[in-house]
Order: sequence, then structure tokens, then C-alpha cells
Amino acid sequence: MSIPAVPDIVDRIQQEWAQAYPQLDAQPIGVLGRIQRIATVASQRLDRNLEVHGVTRSEFDVLGALARADRPLRASEVVSTTMLSGASITKLTEGLSRRGLLERRKSERDGRVVLLAVTDEGRALVDAEIPRRLADDERILADLAPDERELLASLLRRISVSMGE
Repeated sequence: MSIPAVPDIVDRIQQEWAQAYPQLDAQPIGVLGRIQRIATVASQRLDRNLEVHGVTRSEFDVLGALARADRPLRASEVVSTTMLSGASITKLTEGLSRRGLLERRKSERDGRVVLLAVTDEGRALVDAEIPRRLADDERILADLAPDERELLASLLRRISVSMGE
């Protein structure tokens, strides 16, 4: 698969590192630098769109985890699906609860366990934002054919798995 090379900012940065440190192989910057740049730009776009709803990306991640679940979740389950820390989940869920976007309930089985559930208002926020987010993601990937997307996802998955938890 031959793709014409259109230079980008990462090419410049990689070249600068290679010139500054010619004894080192700067090739990984070409891959990981682009992953970081794409993640940064996509995150900035998401942040701007979430401002309208008065929530942060982390808060949206929590609401999204709860909206995807078919049941209330323990905080530890939200941690495992959002990649946020337990301490941040506690702080985020307290704020979301105060604003009526999620509710905290005691488990019927074990009163010591707190379960988190998205409220109707929280679900409405997710329902409003997720189609816009997916459309924005689609625009980012528009230049890739379906087989290229599959290949890219497969390669990135391999890297992700090799990094471990």
C-alpha cells in the first residue's frame, strides 16, 4: 500500500530530533507523535463541544460508562472502563450527583456498596452528545477506506495490548 507522503508537523519534529540527536533513532516519533497529536486534537474538539453541556471530558466519560451499562455500576467498575483513578471517580461522581446527572444508591445486597446510575437528565446529555461526537470522529477518519480503518485499528490494538494494563 503506497500512500503519498504529505508532510505534517510530526515530520518536522521528528527531523529536528534526528538532527539534534543523530546517534538516536527518532523513528518512533513518527508513529507515537501522530497518535498523541490525533488524541490531543480530538480531545480538544470534544472539550469544546462538552462546554455547551457544562461537563468536562472526564465527567462525560463517567456518564458514558453509566449510559452504556445495562445496570448501575460500582465505582470500581467505572474506574476499569474509563481509565480514570478511583479518587477522581469519587470527586467526579459527587459533582455529577449534585447536578442531577447521576445518582448514588446503596446496593440492596450489601448496604456498604454504593452503586452509580445515570439519571434521565444525564442520559439526555449523553444522547445529545454521542451522535455529534461520532460524527466528528467520522470526519477525522473520512480519508481512510474501511479496510484501512480495520488495519489501523488492528495495529493500534497490538500496540495497546503489548503495553499491558
